[in-house]
Amino acid sequence: MSETQLSNRDQSVEQYFFRASAVDFKKISGGPLAYWLSPSMLGAFEKFPSLGEKALLKEGLNTTNNEKFLRRWFEVPRNRFLINASNGQEALSSGMKWFPCQKGGRYRKWYGNNDYVVNWLNDGKDIKTTVVVRYGSVTKRVVNEHLYFKLGITWSAVSASRFAMRYVPYGSIFETAGSMCFFPSQSELLSGLALCNSCVTSPFLGCVSPTLSFKPGPVGLLPVAPNISQRNADIAETALEIAKGDWDSFENSWGFTSPRLLHSDERQSMLKASYQKLIASWSDMTIEMQRLEQENNCIFINAYGLQDELTPEVPLNEITLTCNPHYRYGGDKTEEELEALLLADTMRELISYAVGCMFGRYALDKPGLVLANQGETIEDYHRLVPNSRFEADADNVIPMLDGEWFADDVTERFRQFLRVTFGDDHYDENLAFIEQALNPKGKRNYKLRDYMLGEFYTDHVKRYKKRPIYWLFSSPKGTFNALIYLHRYRPDTASVVLRYLREFRAKLAARQSTLEQVLINPATSQGEKTKAVKEIDSLKKQIIELQDYENDTLYPLATAQVAIDLDDGVKVNYLKLGSALKKITGLDAKEED
Repeated sequence: MSETQLSNRDQSVEQYFFRASAVDFKKISGGPLAYWLSPSMLGAFEKFPSLGEKALLKEGLNTTNNEKFLRRWFEVPRNRFLINASNGQEALSSGMKWFPCQKGGRYRKWYGNNDYVVNWLNDGKDIKTTVVVRYGSVTKRVVNEHLYFKLGITWSAVSASRFAMRYVPYGSIFETAGSMCFFPSQSELLSGLALCNSCVTSPFLGCVSPTLSFKPGPVGLLPVAPNISQRNADIAETALEIAKGDWDSFENSWGFTSPRLLHSDERQSMLKASYQKLIASWSDMTIEMQRLEQENNCIFINAYGLQDELTPEVPLNEITLTCNPHYRYGGDKTEEELEALLLADTMRELISYAVGCMFGRYALDKPGLVLANQGETIEDYHRLVPNSRFEADADNVIPMLDGEWFADDVTERFRQFLRVTFGDDHYDENLAFIEQALNPKGKRNYKLRDYMLGEFYTDHVKRYKKRPIYWLFSSPKGTFNALIYLHRYRPDTASVVLRYLREFRAKLAARQSTLEQVLINPATSQGEKTKAVKEIDSLKKQIIELQDYENDTLYPLATAQVAIDLDDGVKVNYLKLGSALKKITGLDAKEED
């Protein structure tokens, strides 16, 4: 090898060569081999107190059986679910069974990921009994119980993305995947939240927890620069307010009241104009959050003396608001693709809310949940919403069919909903706007009914994380479909569905008879006869399908008068109705403990 080649090789090696003193490693608790850290970062570990000295960082409950003790919040009856217990005694005295449970979740800053509830009836008696039987001692898995329900911040123990913390108000139990951090005061909590959501945490955590597994021990080693200005707490408070408003704007939040499209600030007579006003507001929120986070980064970069190592910029895909398409959809999509996705999803969310109004889960005249307890009826709805502009379905069965066979068909009912919410004057333009939004691939002659039949239920199952609250009775080939609302289910609900099936089959038979008369009419053209023969053949197959579905599945189910218990969760209850319901792939997948 020539001298030139050797020289080039040495220069190349030098680029990946670090010199570090063993003494430097001792500046970080545990002495990790973080040889790449700059003097400023090493100095921070040496000079500044750790987060663990300023706050309590703790892992929480391990139920030992999440299948049994955890639920998505929307599965359980609302009158057995308490959101804001301030301590264990208040939770016990309430007699409630379900309480919010922090369990980590996807990368999201400031607020959110409030998805789960845990069975803590009678001070967690069932969980504690299970733990004692399995491990011999409650404290083997029920740890740090004195901190349950307290105010704090949480994070996801395992992340495939960056580190982030979220505010947790009073009322939550925390789990092993959603550890929590507790501070002596609200101002210190907000400052800690600001620090942990700043850009300085990633390089520090990269040396104490390089595997993206964020346990309380390593997170507690974060150095906390003193004498940070009050401004970072103010930033955290504003960012928290924006993030909470964003989280509660969508149906998966228990704080959801109604879609932003229907709020007076956004609503115009033209749906398109309402949407344009809404996305302008969402864009402003996203840009304001980006500005706040970049200012927050500047504060901490300066406090740690990292001006030469870090930049305050935050890319849009790290602004963790659901209304921000860059975060929500990610990837390398163009602005046009992101806009199309956001428009389509916003229209899907409007339809989802409308279906909720059809069942009485929501009401246009009452914010938030209306019927959300087991077995509630139309009489309960009328008591809670005495002068409803959009009436809830009386019998909790809404047909979803390929044609206008019933007045309460889901497609027809949505058309009524659109007239009530946006008026008659621009109804045709508003409906066309929705249909176009739902058809980003530009399918020919795509209509609202195509979405309802082909995509609505798939979207619903996805939105509710394979724990749907609207269930779809469906014949094997999909000729007959009818939605019901889980929380209004009663043992006779299958019998009501059966009546719809029989009436629909009778209507198909009547249609077949009409077509047979067309065939024997001398005035019928050959083309009309050919068309009639084809439709008759299809009707015969559909009628046989419906008869078999009744005989083999729906009639036996209706006769059985199956009871359910909402506390058992969707997974258990959905399977009780067997093949009468549309199959959900992955429903029986095991929950992680």
